[in-house]
Amino acid sequence: MGNYYPNNEKIMSNINNKFQFVICGTDTDIGKTLISSFFVRGLNAFYWKPIQSGIENSTDSQTLEKLARINKAKIINEAYVFTKPLSPHWAAEIDQKTIDFNFLHLPKVNAPLIVETAGGLMVPLTRNFLQIDQIKKWGLPVILVCKSSLGTLNHTLLSIEALQKRNINILGLVVNGEKHLDNPKTLVEFSRIPVIAEFPYLPKVDSNNLDILWKELNIKNKLVSILNTKAI
Repeated sequence: MGNYYPNNEKIMSNINNKFQFVICGTDTDIGKTLISSFFVRGLNAFYWKPIQSGIENSTDSQTLEKLARINKAKIINEAYVFTKPLSPHWAAEIDQKTIDFNFLHLPKVNAPLIVETAGGLMVPLTRNFLQIDQIKKWGLPVILVCKSSLGTLNHTLLSIEALQKRNINILGLVVNGEKHLDNPKTLVEFSRIPVIAEFPYLPKVDSNNLDILWKELNIKNKLVSILNTKAI
């Protein structure tokens, strides 16, 4: 994308514990768990999926454990696990549960942390509270995952607008999918939000390929540079 990333080695040790982000997506099934696995493994981070909707095959925490192959102790238990793969507000009602926001406080870890949301930004957690409202309360920078293909410009720019309207800090974008020659450039031009990574289609997703891609894309230095520029 033509971004400039200066030599950040001297500030790396000071900023390491600031690698705490919320990963959310512009839509459902956008690849949040895959991208969360990428960052959890690359940063050796703790992982928390506060609300899990749907347990038919496996939970996102279980999927991430397989993909990232990190110590299970670094996967923090969900606050809520609902049976059906539905919006949390409805999934909770079907399971006859009520989401208590006292259980959605951020885990206290003095280390990198990745928080993965359930669904998109405007998904209701209750009948009067949206997921984006909870993201605002957490106060962590957001990494927004979007697809690379047709439709991403509208969905992504609308998501950015919703976050900015609430003064939520957007760290950057991860464009997920087969490489597109124009969409990442256009997103940056209209939003002024940096692209952290163009995450390609991987025929085989495993920890080894995630490691290779992490190094090839120089992700940690990009994060440090963006954090330093934003003075988070």
